[in-house]
Amino acid sequence: MLVAGVDCSTQSTKVVLCHADDGTVIGAGSAPHPDGTECDPQIWWDALLAAGRGLLDRADAVGVAAQQHGMVAVDEAGRVVRPALLWNDTRSARQAEDLIAEFGGPQEWARQTGSVPTASFTVTKLRWMAEHEPANADRTSVVMLPHDWLTWQLGLNEEAGGAPRPATDRGDASGTGYFWPAGASWLPSLAKAALGREAGLPRLAAPAETVGRTWWGAALSAGTGDNMGAALGLGLGDGDVVISIGTSGTAFAVTPAGSADPAGAVAGFADATGRFLPLVCTLNAARVLTVTARLLDVDAATLSALALAARPGAGGLTLLPYLDGERTPNRPDAAGVLSGLTTANATRENLARAAVEGVLCGLADAMGHLIATGVRPRRVLLIGGGARSEAVRALAPGILGTHVAVPDAAEYVAIGAARQAAWALAPGPEPPPWPGPGSSGYQAEPVPQVREQYAALRDATAPMSRARR
Repeated sequence: MLVAGVDCSTQSTKVVLCHADDGTVIGAGSAPHPDGTECDPQIWWDALLAAGRGLLDRADAVGVAAQQHGMVAVDEAGRVVRPALLWNDTRSARQAEDLIAEFGGPQEWARQTGSVPTASFTVTKLRWMAEHEPANADRTSVVMLPHDWLTWQLGLNEEAGGAPRPATDRGDASGTGYFWPAGASWLPSLAKAALGREAGLPRLAAPAETVGRTWWGAALSAGTGDNMGAALGLGLGDGDVVISIGTSGTAFAVTPAGSADPAGAVAGFADATGRFLPLVCTLNAARVLTVTARLLDVDAATLSALALAARPGAGGLTLLPYLDGERTPNRPDAAGVLSGLTTANATRENLARAAVEGVLCGLADAMGHLIATGVRPRRVLLIGGGARSEAVRALAPGILGTHVAVPDAAEYVAIGAARQAAWALAPGPEPPPWPGPGSSGYQAEPVPQVREQYAALRDATAPMSRARR
């Protein structure tokens, strides 16, 4: 039997077709999305059909994983009310602060939802819409996440005489800000308070549940968020920590018990299997490298070579890479800062090195937050588009302070969604035991001076960031 996995990310939709018994990938496709912080969901649907041409209709089951936190509001007729606000949209920063204050402060939010909401979380976007677009808020009948909406679209013809009720899973639901991960249940009063009125929420499906059928008769699994999909695709076990360098940067691990960080750095998410996925997210990751390459008028490979040609610390040049605001630390109005520039260190090599070091230092901070909540790394895996850079691979062990494994290049989010689809075909207590990926190992001498140089700039700019908000 064959299963298809979908990864609807910020930048593109990828589809993989796999054998259900062992996960062997036998076909793949992709289609791009426009850049931005909001998107008409129809674009995702068109991209899904394009990426899945010749693949989806061969699948016996389909699973969808997609970017977390996005707000897809639909009316009573199922029409999208406005373009979806995405995870990287920071316009709801003030609403996040207001909601935290209204409902007992950070400690109470962490206790109830496992997380302290930032502008990324869906609950803050609902409040923003209620305040700035009240007509759209009044029209909203159901609120979904991106993967919920795509799964719903795939199954719209499943029931004669009407569409099936949208469904979601506890993993993606745990990133909304109105879900209780420990109890695996919605907190509808929080959603109502944010939107100003009651709205329907998707049905919560069990990890191995079939939630519907596609128009060609394939089973639909519950789907999940992109980070949860990656954890499934990688086959994470206890002690595995993933550093993912995509549009956003993330550090996460699978744990048997939930977490609740009142400081707000660690989001206490659930995973797609019944466990938990504590996660730290940065807004600025691979795009920092893309922007730096554009600034230097070079391609990605040349940027990597330039960075490797410079010394650790980039001659004293430090980049704080908050180009689009930042989520961790929570500085939605921040901008990037290049510090320490002199006539002696103003070289292309040092600027390239500072960009790579800045991204990795932010992710090293993220891993440190996980460790502070009790995660004990046994193995660190480096994935995502940014991990294709040889400079990133070579510099990561020294900055993270540990051996790093880089799994063989693959679409792990989409593979995880396909693995969930295979699980729906043969439900059991655990996902099917697909073989884990091969990997390459990287080691380097620790460079604590780079982290110290970065931390000094990060801390020195904190008062300025707070003043701007």
